[in-house]
Amino acid sequence: MTFHDPETSPRRAARAEAERRATAAITLPETRMDADEAPSRRDLRSRTSAPGIPRLAAIPLLVRRRIAVAALALVVVASGAVAIGAAVASGQTPTAEPQAAAAIAGPPAVPAEGLPVPVIAEAPAPKSPCDDPAFTSALASGDDGATIAAIGGGEAFRSAVASGIAPCVSLADATRQWVVVNKQRPYDPANYRPNDLVMPNGVRALEDSALRQRAADALSKLVQAAEDAGAGEIGYLSAFRSYETQQKTYAARVSVGGVAEADKESARAGFSEHQSGLAVDIVPCSRSCGTLDDVGGSTQGAWVRDHAWEYGFITRYVDGRIDVTGYEPEPWHLRYIGPELAKAYHDGGYTTLEEFFGLPAAPTY
Repeated sequence: MTFHDPETSPRRAARAEAERRATAAITLPETRMDADEAPSRRDLRSRTSAPGIPRLAAIPLLVRRRIAVAALALVVVASGAVAIGAAVASGQTPTAEPQAAAAIAGPPAVPAEGLPVPVIAEAPAPKSPCDDPAFTSALASGDDGATIAAIGGGEAFRSAVASGIAPCVSLADATRQWVVVNKQRPYDPANYRPNDLVMPNGVRALEDSALRQRAADALSKLVQAAEDAGAGEIGYLSAFRSYETQQKTYAARVSVGGVAEADKESARAGFSEHQSGLAVDIVPCSRSCGTLDDVGGSTQGAWVRDHAWEYGFITRYVDGRIDVTGYEPEPWHLRYIGPELAKAYHDGGYTTLEEFFGLPAAPTY
């Protein structure tokens, strides 16, 4: 059997390389010798050992590594001491890195009176238009247009009312063009009747039904503008209905389809927009006038959808909003809210008067 010399095996060579790197910081005594007396690797290792001290190779690898690390640490410490001494001797103060200095110094001391308490200033409350004499004076005069102008226009008025900063404005006041009547907001008193009802000039009426003065004037302008634009003639079927008339109208619907169906198409007495004198049901006319169901597909109906807001009207009940209004779509039912508010309604992309004024939905009684 052949035995390999452990000093010349590959494993021993790797270990020797590790020893060389670990002990690189240890300076060996210089020994002179003749060129022809080149020592072997065994001789070199034996010469680095002082008498009574075990040879380096005989020390376990882990111990040798620890010795090397300790030696390097001593070298670093000695170098630092020399550098500090040199700096002191030259009159300079050694400066630590900012992070190291902060770590050594620690957090700043707390003052005897304690840490300052931050003061958070409260945002000033929005100014209410009800505190403005010019606004309240216009409101008290009963002039809706002047009231809206005093606050800065339709959108400013809407925003103030919807946000709640204008408590002096009542959306339940039936005498105002901004009144909101729905299944949760009846008239007070229930049999309210406006005192300025007139028949609109130049508009074909299929029954003797009037509007409030401002709404009647606006309807006359709308009808004339539609005809001038080539959209055709617009007439109307019904405008103001008294409390008593609405009782009969609603009862007739109930007799045909029951209460649930009637509530989708007709308001109960005391809850109808027609009672305000600000609502009108239009119809398309040529030589004769069509029905309410003809409005949606007519040229007159298309023109009204695009331009009614310019004359102060909105389509009160549109498709897909029964969840808010409680009514099926009625493209014929126009509601007058005035040109300033109608513009804000149109520009804001609103589809219900409830959302326009920040009111809750009212799909049921």
